[in-house]
Amino acid sequence: MLYQLFTLLSDLPGARLMTYISFRAIIAGVLALCISIWVGKWFIQLLKRKNISETQRDEKTDPFNVTKKGVPTMGGVVIIAAMVIPCLLIGKLSNVYMVLMILTTIILGALGFADDYIKTFRKNKDGLNGWVKIAGQITLGLIVGLTLRYSPQAVMNERVTSHIENNVTVFEKTPEVKSTRTTIPFIKEHNFNYADMFTFLGESNKYKAGWIFFVILTILVVAAVSNGANLNDGMDGMCAGNSAIIGVALLVLSYVSGNVIFADYFDVMYIPGSEELVVFLAAFIGALVGFLWWNGFPAQVFMGDTGSLTIGGIIGVSAVIIHKEWLLPILCGVFLMESVSVILQTQTYRLAKKKGLHLRIWKRTPLHDHYRTSIDQVLRNDPTCKVLIKGDKQLQHETKIVLRFCIVTLILAAFTILTLKIR
Repeated sequence: MLYQLFTLLSDLPGARLMTYISFRAIIAGVLALCISIWVGKWFIQLLKRKNISETQRDEKTDPFNVTKKGVPTMGGVVIIAAMVIPCLLIGKLSNVYMVLMILTTIILGALGFADDYIKTFRKNKDGLNGWVKIAGQITLGLIVGLTLRYSPQAVMNERVTSHIENNVTVFEKTPEVKSTRTTIPFIKEHNFNYADMFTFLGESNKYKAGWIFFVILTILVVAAVSNGANLNDGMDGMCAGNSAIIGVALLVLSYVSGNVIFADYFDVMYIPGSEELVVFLAAFIGALVGFLWWNGFPAQVFMGDTGSLTIGGIIGVSAVIIHKEWLLPILCGVFLMESVSVILQTQTYRLAKKKGLHLRIWKRTPLHDHYRTSIDQVLRNDPTCKVLIKGDKQLQHETKIVLRFCIVTLILAAFTILTLKIR
């Protein structure tokens, strides 16, 4: 809104500041931070008055007797408001990528809110039916994938080169095209075209197959990252802290992809218009940092699925837009570990149970719970259970676990950015 207004008033002193991505990104981040802190305080008071609080936590599972029951939940509403408001005010709403990010926030926010509503108000700990969640994620993936396929704004220049001409740097770009190319880390020719996997179908059909594969992959990325973020949301400040760090890395990658100078320097594909993601991601980071004001230990509010599903979806869609989805296993390594730990634990337990054995790989999953669960707790619930990875006898307080997971994410984020030059 304000972006369009200041564009019309560009002749006024200072009005052109709104045309600079860096200026709008800073304003969006600071505004989101302030909204998240201010609205967070009001929202917590509202939730307490309405008695909308956590009812599923069991203090007996925490060795430090940390009480979680009674803490207001559904705080993801604050994160969503803090992100969307700055983007509506100073975002370029005619930009297809900004529209996709806002749409992602609304769709997954509504999905998570429905899940939290069922858990909180209907006292059903299972929440929203799993198939409904999957259907929502598939729908979003289809919207994103098909928009990138058919929107005239969603184009890319595979390469940007520069040379000096009359003491002026001249940039030359390959033609703007719609492409299923993506960035593969650690290899010299780092741009890979999904269509090349289907050359056996013939020249005309391989591109159609490439786009079908791209849309399916987009669905898988949205589902995987949103569920990974959801699993990571189990300790005070855990998901918000990790996601803010991931957001910073995505902001850097988006800025590089949308800036012709850096696209040339790092030899990455140039994606016109993707610089608008910088504004959205700045608001994303500001909203999460502001939420940590209330969500840090001891948490005064939980984000719930309203927040965690939305956060994961935003991360996944952002990476797909800038064609960096294959960097997500590195960047979101913590989310990946959490998801893999649950899958392996569940499948191992089921297979062992068929043979009459009670076997676990970790004491408890998702992985972060392993470090605050003792063997005695496991045996108390299942005396015949055998745990393969017992870990240290000394259990860690959740503040230390959260800090260490965030440090790991920080290292992975730095390494992800370094892959731009490591080939």
